[in-house]
Amino acid sequence: MTDDRSEDASYENEATPPSPMVQISLKEYDKLKAKQHYITDKGLIDIIDNMERLLRALRKHIVRSDFNE
Repeated sequence: MTDDRSEDASYENEATPPSPMVQISLKEYDKLKAKQHYITDKGLIDIIDNMERLLRALRKHIVRSDFNE
């Protein structure tokens, strides 16, 4: 007499594991490689835009003169 759990456990490792590799065409690979040089995340783009606004506001207060003259 076997319980259902032990029977299920005996079949647990019989399925083939998923392949860790994915095959894509060279054309798709080239597109992915080109995309890695660009920022596409909307949250990150918003942060960068806010930093740009802050820098523009700070630049208004910069005085580029030597006070020792």
